[in-house]
Amino acid sequence: MDDFIPAVTTSLRFAQIYRKHLEEVGVLDRRFRLQRQSDATVALPILPGSLAQQDLATLQDTVAPGSSCSLSHIQAPVPSKRCSVKSANDKLVVAVRSLLEQREEVWSEELLGDLPHSWHWHGDLALLGEGSFNQHIWKKMEPEIWEAVALALGVKRLARVGRVSTDGYRTPVVTMLLGDDSWVSHVDNGIRYEFDVTKCMFSPGNITEKLRIASFDCRGETVVDLYAGIGYFTLPYLVHAGAADVHACEWNPHAVRALQRNLELNGVSTRCQVHQGDNRELPLCDIADRVNLGLIPSSEEGWPVACRLLKKDSGGILHIHQNMTSRPQHSETPEACLNSPVGNILDSSGNRTNAEFSRRKSTAARNCGKPSQMQCSGALRRNWQEWAESTSCRIASLLLEVHGHPWRTCVQHIEHIKSYAPHVDHVVLDLECRPA
Repeated sequence: MDDFIPAVTTSLRFAQIYRKHLEEVGVLDRRFRLQRQSDATVALPILPGSLAQQDLATLQDTVAPGSSCSLSHIQAPVPSKRCSVKSANDKLVVAVRSLLEQREEVWSEELLGDLPHSWHWHGDLALLGEGSFNQHIWKKMEPEIWEAVALALGVKRLARVGRVSTDGYRTPVVTMLLGDDSWVSHVDNGIRYEFDVTKCMFSPGNITEKLRIASFDCRGETVVDLYAGIGYFTLPYLVHAGAADVHACEWNPHAVRALQRNLELNGVSTRCQVHQGDNRELPLCDIADRVNLGLIPSSEEGWPVACRLLKKDSGGILHIHQNMTSRPQHSETPEACLNSPVGNILDSSGNRTNAEFSRRKSTAARNCGKPSQMQCSGALRRNWQEWAESTSCRIASLLLEVHGHPWRTCVQHIEHIKSYAPHVDHVVLDLECRPA
């Protein structure tokens, strides 16, 4: 492994924006992990010779206006999870095959296909996927088989996840294979999460949204997290974004227990009020500068609640999560952005005002091509825009109904979080809502 590799260093606030761009243009060295520096910057590994000093100004101006970056080196780079898993997978195959041979069992391609190809690490526990170790032979080899697997993966505990239950809490069906204690610890961006892996879901794929929230400036704001879980987004609002106070709503009692524990662990419990139960019955209104609706596949049932929570005199921002069915990616032209709806203002009858709509179309045309303005090119797909506009109209109607007077709603940004399957994407709409 190289002792030094080239890197682009930027502030934590812009790290994920740079990472996405470098990955898209084929410059990011995916063999290694990003490295957090002691001065609150992040070094992003790049391929040798792929970026020259003179390219930095272009990066700063086009990728993240207002940012700064520099060429640097990462000493003793850490292999990416992809590379680490590949190495661990080789060890796993050797360990399992060796144990089979000791038991005088026959090794086969069928058994090889039954081994896991990926897993999640939570400290000293490895969580295996449901499509692994399903052959009857493994049952005959317990507990030795789990001890061998744990040794190969470098952990002390093993668990296997099944399908999410239909109990209304999205409780994972997880079986402990080795070890008795099912509580685990996970650290993301300096925030510590602890939870019972058999009772609560944890999605490592949400790290980009956690980092984005961490870059917000929420000083002096009141935030409501309508689907708090164990604190996935509640904690970044408190720890990094500096929210004055957060109301965290969650109806799964197991998640509430973990959330309260995590608030204490991270020293922010005094700035967070936890509301256990159905958020549709939340006895609050007119308090929020920002509402997070982090429920997928859709948070639509929480939209009326979110509208009621926004401050009636000043409004605020809604962060609306949604699973979208995607169409093929294509690059948007200025004309396409001009024709793409970007915001709504409803009159007292609930009708969209044409003059205001035309003004915002003109603004969209001027901003087209600027990555910070809804990322008009490439990543923002047409059907996401259509959904955002439809949602903007519906939220404006709900606000009119709740508050009795018209509100402006404007699409600020659409963020792509991750893909679940071909043509299924998790996106977040940042929707600005202000009294007209």
